Amino acid sequence: MFILIGCFGEETGQSPISINGQTMGTTYNVTVVDNPLRLSKENLKKRIEKTLNEVNDKMSNWYDQSEISIINNDNRGKPIDLSQELFDVIKLSTDIHIRSNGAFDITAAPLINLWGFGPNKSERKIPSVSEVNAALELVGQTKLLKLMTGLNQLKKRNSEVSINLSAIAKGYGIDRVASTLKKQKIQNFLVEIGGDLITSGTNKNGKAWSIGIEAPNFGSQIVQSVIKIKDQAMATSGDYKNFFERNEIRYSHIIDPKTGYPIRHKTLSVTVLAKSAALADGWATAMLVLGNNDGMIIANKLNLPVFFISSHEKTFITASSEEFKKIAAGSH
Repeated sequence: MFILIGCFGEETGQSPISINGQTMGTTYNVTVVDNPLRLSKENLKKRIEKTLNEVNDKMSNWYDQSEISIINNDNRGKPIDLSQELFDVIKLSTDIHIRSNGAFDITAAPLINLWGFGPNKSERKIPSVSEVNAALELVGQTKLLKLMTGLNQLKKRNSEVSINLSAIAKGYGIDRVASTLKKQKIQNFLVEIGGDLITSGTNKNGKAWSIGIEAPNFGSQIVQSVIKIKDQAMATSGDYKNFFERNEIRYSHIIDPKTGYPIRHKTLSVTVLAKSAALADGWATAMLVLGNNDGMIIANKLNLPVFFISSHEKTFITASSEEFKKIAAGSH
């Protein structure tokens, strides 16, 4: 979702190391500015990919032996032991779910699958009302999931409930890579996976990282807005690249977990800033489900920095929460 810019100018100190590869069905890019332990690029890449593989092993719905897939297939009706990492992500998801009035919901997997956007690659078709209602019976994470703090356990109140972490696992993976880099004493870096990112410290010129927010144009990359960030994460959720059309109606991959249907408002993309990429990732999805009007009310109430891009006739209109305006003002 992002074009990274503002990295040009005079070199200061050693040259940055750029590391990239494939993960989570997309690409990752890591820029390391300082490297006090003088680790080789190969050594750093090995550590980064080990971290990403560990996250995938726990949270990927596309890997049938991942921890989350095993939990989804567990129908014993008994408490399930969770790794600390998975417990933390589900706990964070629950917090976003509650604060977003249910717009973010990790139990929405039956709806995602029903509309053909899940890992089972089912046909993308318009389901019947009865099919949607049946799927909705298995959606609602505070109703259907019980986290047992202290025991690091999860109880599924319905054995058929399944969890999809695709709206937050990528952000969590970014945070884990950032943590891996900091353990190597690296302080100035940028980690990006599939357009979502986290920055630490400064770029190679000792300045804040300049990030371009992409306009929601399918097939072209045009910068809609530029913001400078330091020690912050950023995530964008958009509905303009993953959809299908029937009878000239577009059905987005962003499903409202309360109605069971793809979103129909005019908000095309939402960008969220946060201290962690997992938070930014989860909230970007929640805000896109809510749309500009309802989302702005919650963003301002919770002091969340959020930037909305909506369609208006044949152009775009943008709107920023109060907190985003403050950060953007400091970017100029």
